[in-house]
Amino acid sequence: MAFPDDLRGVDPAGPQATTGLLPLSDLLVRACRGHRVVGGPLLWFARDLAVLHEKRDPGATDLAALREIDCRRAELVLAIDDWVLRGIPQHRLGATLHTETIGAVIDRLAEASVRAHHALMTLLANDEMLHSAWHHLAELADAYDDLVRDVVAGRRRLPEW
Repeated sequence: MAFPDDLRGVDPAGPQATTGLLPLSDLLVRACRGHRVVGGPLLWFARDLAVLHEKRDPGATDLAALREIDCRRAELVLAIDDWVLRGIPQHRLGATLHTETIGAVIDRLAEASVRAHHALMTLLANDEMLHSAWHHLAELADAYDDLVRDVVAGRRRLPEW
């Protein structure tokens, strides 16, 4: 995953051109942080999911508010999956089925982004939890990018639920 303003290891031709309508993780993470990025509705959905994760306080006692946030997240995940289903060709013959939809993966990526940035703002630089949060985000981002490349190449297909 390339972080904003970090051009080390980035191909100038950019892998984005090979993925078509599915943005890579660097754009998704930037969108989650509220940066202006160009790339279509998945980036808007990712930002909306991140905002919901920011509002979702794990220690909250207002269960109705938590249910409302989770309901809205589920709606956004379904909207992402519907958009992907209608816009991204699926290769059914010989393609391995992935265990999650793109919407579910983007939701987890948005949550990890919020947690990593929260850790950055609240923990000391040498805190293991800070490093763990960023490591988790980086692993999710890499897995998402691999999934996108595999879907576009026809090696992986997405579940329809």
